[in-house]
Amino acid sequence: MRVGLVIYGRLDTLSGGYLYDRKLVECLQRHGDEVQIVSLKPSRYGRCLTHNFDSTLFNHLRDADYDLLLQDELNHPSLFWLNRQLRPFVSYPIVSVVHHLRSDERHSPWLLPLYRTVEQHYLASVDAFIANSRTTRISVENLLPDQRPTMVAYPGGDRLLPDISQHTIVARAQKPGPLRILFVGNLIRRKGLHTLLAALEYLPARSWQLDIVGDPEVDPTYVRRTLQPALRRLDQKHISRHGVVSNWTLSALYAKSHVLVMPSEYEGFGIVYLEAMGFGLPVIGSTAGAASEIITHGKNGFRLPPHNVLALAKHLFLLNEDRRLLLRLGLAAQKRYQAHPTWDESMESVRGFLLEVASQNHALQRQTNKPTN
Repeated sequence: MRVGLVIYGRLDTLSGGYLYDRKLVECLQRHGDEVQIVSLKPSRYGRCLTHNFDSTLFNHLRDADYDLLLQDELNHPSLFWLNRQLRPFVSYPIVSVVHHLRSDERHSPWLLPLYRTVEQHYLASVDAFIANSRTTRISVENLLPDQRPTMVAYPGGDRLLPDISQHTIVARAQKPGPLRILFVGNLIRRKGLHTLLAALEYLPARSWQLDIVGDPEVDPTYVRRTLQPALRRLDQKHISRHGVVSNWTLSALYAKSHVLVMPSEYEGFGIVYLEAMGFGLPVIGSTAGAASEIITHGKNGFRLPPHNVLALAKHLFLLNEDRRLLLRLGLAAQKRYQAHPTWDESMESVRGFLLEVASQNHALQRQTNKPTN
């Protein structure tokens, strides 16, 4: 297949969504498919809307010799109108890779209707969808007036190839010392690090140790105005800030931690939840979004309402005091990871879906005698 992929910026950008896109590209190329990256300049939402009237972008997509055009749904403000303008000139189908909808996030009441309208128009301009969870698929379907071909392909959790025995998980849980808490995620408000920091204020400083992994440059205003004051209120001896780390360093942090905490306002899936479970870590996530498809409350972790600082503090205190509970949750987390599809398995299923969409489109073009690219 000849495939185009529209993204913002670089494919090696550090986030779960870009990891998903990279794994898909690797799978396609492994099968000999040709993938052309169409990179749009990342910018503020309003400026991205102007991409719809970029003649250079329009002409490139109009003249491209694709069997299929993939679009990361994150790019919806740049494409919601442009896709419609392309329709009379192209015969390839457009497939959107949806990690989560912007309109499912928390926004100012006066902005949310704009985001929902633009996103709805974008979704209506696409022929088929790849969703990273059942929750994401339902969100897409709820915004569409009709059904489109859609598949759910979960992200894998085996990127780091965890190799940790049950004996190691037992020894780690039983070792005396503070509860080792790990946060992994870009330092943006949606990921909820401020909620975790607020919860730690309720716990004795000697009872916890926090490792923070994440890019502080994605939203420097949030870091400066919210995180830095919250961090100053805590004992710095118990906090390690790592920034962006290598896979080897991240694996080491997973291996020595007791629990992953990422109390997000919303996650379309939450790849780090699954990666942590591969190292036998119970996970504390949110009741919002798709965390329920990974975390079974009370079995391999906990799901708490977003922003519920006291509930989070209570559960962290419980895990530190009851190491048998910590161990039981950790062993169950590892079993949950082992039952999950690998990246290769998921991306192979996506490629099969794309082949079917492209084949059906070619058949339709032959029936209508419309020339194909």
